[in-house]
Amino acid sequence: MAETQQHENKMGTMAVGKLLVTMSVPLILSNLVQALYNVVDSIFVSRITTQEQIYDEAGNLISAGTDAISALGLAFPVQIVIIALAIGTSIGVSSLLSRSLGEKDQKTADLAAVHGLFLMACSYLVSLFIGLFLADKLIAGQGAVGRQLEYGTTYLRLICCCSFFVYMEIMLERLLQSTGRSHLSMIPQMTGAVINCIMDPILIYGLLGAPKLGVAGAALATVFGQFVATCIGIFRNLKKNPDIHFAIRGFRPDLQIIKNIYAVGLPAIVMQAIGSVMNFGMNSILLGLNRSAVAVFTVYYKLQSFFFMPIFGLNSSLVPIIAYNYGARRRDRMQKVYRLSLIAGFCMLFLGFLAFELIPGQLIRIFDTGDASLMTVGIPALRIIGVHYLLAWYCILTGSVFQALGNGVYSLVVSILRQLLALLPAAWLLGRLAGLAGVWWAFPIAELVSLATTVFYYLKIKQNVIDRIPLSPDPEQT
Repeated sequence: MAETQQHENKMGTMAVGKLLVTMSVPLILSNLVQALYNVVDSIFVSRITTQEQIYDEAGNLISAGTDAISALGLAFPVQIVIIALAIGTSIGVSSLLSRSLGEKDQKTADLAAVHGLFLMACSYLVSLFIGLFLADKLIAGQGAVGRQLEYGTTYLRLICCCSFFVYMEIMLERLLQSTGRSHLSMIPQMTGAVINCIMDPILIYGLLGAPKLGVAGAALATVFGQFVATCIGIFRNLKKNPDIHFAIRGFRPDLQIIKNIYAVGLPAIVMQAIGSVMNFGMNSILLGLNRSAVAVFTVYYKLQSFFFMPIFGLNSSLVPIIAYNYGARRRDRMQKVYRLSLIAGFCMLFLGFLAFELIPGQLIRIFDTGDASLMTVGIPALRIIGVHYLLAWYCILTGSVFQALGNGVYSLVVSILRQLLALLPAAWLLGRLAGLAGVWWAFPIAELVSLATTVFYYLKIKQNVIDRIPLSPDPEQT
């Protein structure tokens, strides 16, 4: 027994509490750095200045910084599509790879890894096409004109055309996470984020002899950070990840492997991409009500990443742990790690709830555009939206159980109900009935729909899948 444990991956033998900590803490830390650089991007562009004077419907002066923040928000729906393709595919690869390792099927695990890199290269072609031919149309389609249209098109075109590195970075990090080496995936992600933060002011403001590029500088700083992270990720996987053997020579796409990857990955892609439709719709609704509202919506997304990115790090570590122990038929370990993750997730988002309720003004002042409208619109918005933090933690973490067990379609249905069938219609209707203040209440309403659906699906999968796994001795108890 001792010999078996010695050669088995730690996801099947290490004490569950310790395993969750060792795998999630590096991801949480790296995601916090990732959240920091997302915020830093907006902080620097919020201070862009110009001689051009533009006023909103009420006669308030709108600074170039506010329009620059809005431009990042208008580009965000397409960025969500890029991230959806990358994360969704990597989730499918991770689920297949982790299950294969749990079943001691090394060949399938290796094929999953190589196919993951191949599928990322294919996904990049979609982004390149968008950047070359559709960037301006997608920004204008949300109602942007003038300076917002100019800034948004510039930023989006650069992000799309140079997105090869974000695809590879995400997949290479996920391969490390899939084999229980989350601590190794932390280095490339954190390094890329730090480099982005350093390059942002240099390229945006033209420091140290660099050209003053404005919004374009923010995009290029992001791309450069992703390039460095990709290089580190390649080295880490080749030198520090012995559970995967990359056989590139003679590679032929295997349709069955691709099918298995997208059985989990495609629902995850669609689920993530639904966020693009939601953001596109919300931007259109908000621009029709107030020019500064999109900037407030963007500020909210930047701030909420400080609380959601850590829980996403927890989520990323939970998927391979549950998938591995599902493949190894260890129900006790699956249930225990799920319970522990729920406790940790609640604590994370409860902090976000408190911050949005108690200090919304201080949070908005981080993005000092000089526009009074940002505070007037933003403070009540953050307080209302923050209510949904009290529910979101359960939906996020339970969704990872669906993905790990190969039932990603459950997460897809929950996401569709929340973002398309609840959030957007509620935002549109409340906007017409109560104006801008009413739009923000759509977030708590949509989260209630998400919670009810998630509970229903979890009870179903528990009865039909989890409870049917025979109980067996937990290795950490023997």
